[in-house]
Amino acid sequence: MTEKTTKRLAYIDWLRGFACLVMFQTHCYDSWLGGASREGHFIKWSQLGGTLPAPLFLFLAGISFAMMTDKLRQKGIAANEIARMTIKRGGEIFLLALLFRLQEFLLGLPRAPWTDLLRVDILNVIGLSLMMMGLACRIAAAGGTRDVQHLRRTSIVTAVAACAAIAAVTPQLWTTWAPHWRAWWLESYINGVHIFGKPQPWLFPMFPWSAFAFAGLAVGFLLLFGWARRNEAAAVSLAGAGGVALVALGIWLNARPVQLYAVYDFWHTSPNFFLVRVGIVMLILFASYLWCRWGAGDWGFSPLIEMGKSSLLVYWVHIEFVYGGLSILPKRGVGIATATLGLLTIFTAMTLLAVVRNRLQGRGPQILAFFRRTARN
Repeated sequence: MTEKTTKRLAYIDWLRGFACLVMFQTHCYDSWLGGASREGHFIKWSQLGGTLPAPLFLFLAGISFAMMTDKLRQKGIAANEIARMTIKRGGEIFLLALLFRLQEFLLGLPRAPWTDLLRVDILNVIGLSLMMMGLACRIAAAGGTRDVQHLRRTSIVTAVAACAAIAAVTPQLWTTWAPHWRAWWLESYINGVHIFGKPQPWLFPMFPWSAFAFAGLAVGFLLLFGWARRNEAAAVSLAGAGGVALVALGIWLNARPVQLYAVYDFWHTSPNFFLVRVGIVMLILFASYLWCRWGAGDWGFSPLIEMGKSSLLVYWVHIEFVYGGLSILPKRGVGIATATLGLLTIFTAMTLLAVVRNRLQGRGPQILAFFRRTARN
C-alpha cells in the first residue's frame, strides 16, 4: 500500500482502538466500583464517556464497509456478487453475536436468565447493519453501470436517505408505532423492549443505532473520491467542519418551539440528538486523523492501532474478565484506585492479545508446518 493509504487506515484503526479504550473504562468502573464510589461525579463522567463507543463502532463499520465495497467495485466484481459477499459477512457477525450471547449465558449459569440469550447487543446490530448496507449498496448499483465515480455518488445518496429515514421513524417506533408483538425478542430488534414491555435505552435496537452505520457509509464513500484522496487532510477537515455544522443544527432544531412528534425524547430517540451525536463522531474522526498524521498516534508501536485491528476479539474477551464469572476484581466491591488498576490490567492484557492475534493472522500454514517439522524431529 502507498503511504497515504497506510495513514488513512492507521487513523481509522486508531479510532477503533480508542473506542475500545473508552469502552473498557466504562465497563470496568461500572462493574467494579462499589459503595460510595458509585456516587458522585467520577462515575457519572465515566458513564457519559460510555455513550461514545457504540456510535463510533457503527460509524467506523460504515466507513470500512464503503472501503471494502469500493475496492470490490474497482476490481470489476458484479454488483450481485458484492452484495452476496457483504451480506454474508454481516450474517457471520450476527451469528457471532448469537454465539457470544450463548457463551455469556452458559458462563453465567445458574444465575443467568434464559432471556439473556435473546438480548439485542451491539454485535447484533453491527451484523444486521452490515447486511442492510450490503442491500443498500446493491440498490445503489441498480442501473448496472460499472463507473466507480457514479456508484460512489449513488451510494452516498442511498446511505444518506437510509440514515435519515431510520432517524426520522425512530421516535414513532419507540412510542405510537410500537408494534407490541407477542414475540418480544423480535420487537426488541425494532425498539429494544426486551422483556420489559417498553423500550430500554441501554439496548441496541436497529432504530436508531443502524443509522450510525449508514452515516459512516456515506462519509466513507465521500473520502474515497479522487479529490479527497489527493487532498486527504482537507477532506477530513471538511468532515470535521461538517460535524460542527451537524451539532449546531441538532441543537438549533431542538430549540424550536414546534416539534413533529407526539412524544419527544431528546436524549434517546430524537433525530436532533442523532444529528448531534453524528457530528461529535465526525469531530472525533477529524481529531484522530490529526493525531495519527501529525501527533503521536502513529509513532512506532501504538496500542490503540493494535486493538483497533482486533476490536471484535478484544470486545469478546474483555467482557468475561470484567462482567463475567472470571472478573479479575470483586463486582461492585472496590474503590476508584483499585478499579483503575484493574482497568490498566485489562488494557495491557487486551493490547497483548491484539498484538499476538495481529502477528499470527494469516500465518496458519507456516505455524502448522513448523509443528509438523518439530514432530518429525
